[in-house]
Amino acid sequence: MNHVRAAIPRIAASLAAVLALALFPALAGARAGDDHPTGHEAHGQANGHKGQKNGQGKSKGRGGGKELNVMTRNLYLGADLAPAISASGLTAFTEATGQILREVTANDFPVRSQGLAEEILKKKPDLVGLQEAALWRTGPPSLEVFLNTGAKPAAQTVRYDYLAELLAQLNKGKGKPQYRVAVSQDEFDFEAPANENGVAGDGPNGAIPNAEINGRLTMRDVILVRNGAGVTFKHPQAGHFANLLQVTVSGVNLTVTRGWVAIDAKVRGSKLFRFVNTHLEAFDPATQVPSIRALQAGELVAAGGPATTSLPVILLGDLNSDDDTVEPGDQQAYRTLLGAGMRERSTNSPLGCCLKSSLLAVGAGGSVADFNHQVDHVMTRDPKEVKLKASYVTGRQPVRGFWDSDHAGLYSALYFRR
Repeated sequence: MNHVRAAIPRIAASLAAVLALALFPALAGARAGDDHPTGHEAHGQANGHKGQKNGQGKSKGRGGGKELNVMTRNLYLGADLAPAISASGLTAFTEATGQILREVTANDFPVRSQGLAEEILKKKPDLVGLQEAALWRTGPPSLEVFLNTGAKPAAQTVRYDYLAELLAQLNKGKGKPQYRVAVSQDEFDFEAPANENGVAGDGPNGAIPNAEINGRLTMRDVILVRNGAGVTFKHPQAGHFANLLQVTVSGVNLTVTRGWVAIDAKVRGSKLFRFVNTHLEAFDPATQVPSIRALQAGELVAAGGPATTSLPVILLGDLNSDDDTVEPGDQQAYRTLLGAGMRERSTNSPLGCCLKSSLLAVGAGGSVADFNHQVDHVMTRDPKEVKLKASYVTGRQPVRGFWDSDHAGLYSALYFRR
């Protein structure tokens, strides 16, 4: 079951449903190979690969100051949103959104953030692109936002701030902070009423008698920069796509906001380059041509897009697309990028997507066998300049009783050829 299709219920649910919506949805050692428009360059085994970096990112035999290390990490928003989007009627809807809140709690991001931080700290990427850096908040029960009355999301009581939790773990007990935020952008932001406690009739709002709370989900894309590693950056940028998915939930029309974040960076004396992190639409019918995510990919590489610049470009993120591990309809976005000259700079062996269980606790249904396709990628628009030294997958085994995310992480050691 491919993640793009499997992710539809989750995203949709989020979207449509309620507090959680817009979301979304490997690696082994690799070698730099010949550029090929439809192939992946990196293959091999992660453990003990001869191309592994030495020290603080200086490459053996490549010359110091030319290597840079990057990582893309989808944090998983924490719930299956399908029950909310498929709910019929207000009572079923508030029950479903309550289930989503309970699932987010059960998936315990404070614990998962420890494993995610360990993945990052072990590899020490200079730049990290995060997707689904969710911010979960609660407030008094209300239908105003959900009904598109013009009211803006208002819930402010923070329950889980994935970005703050992850940064706390990354910088815990390290003296000076190891990582800082270069740029962060809010994507889909939505809230809706929920019967989280499962008690009927205890809600204070007579229009939604079972809902005792509103849940709010704000999705974010983020770039982190490693401190003390010779990384400098300027021109933090962010943008939303013009092509966005429109969905209808219980008769209410919703728009799923997605976009990208970028910086212009130098790493240990390298040339200046553009670093772009994105999360393309997941809830597309495979039969739609062009798909929403393909149109979004086209925006990235169109004139004036973040991946179209005089600088060398490194693009990474959750593309919800690939050229050979997903069904044909879901290959459109990736092939759009290939057609614009983008080339792969990460491995597809082993595969890194995605757990089929929405619950990440050990024994809750997830298995390493679920990682059977690829949607997370590291790419470049300048294959003659940006070469691949090694690529690795992280997070394919649970720790502390949980998988870190429904995705594995993807890390690539790159170097500028000249």
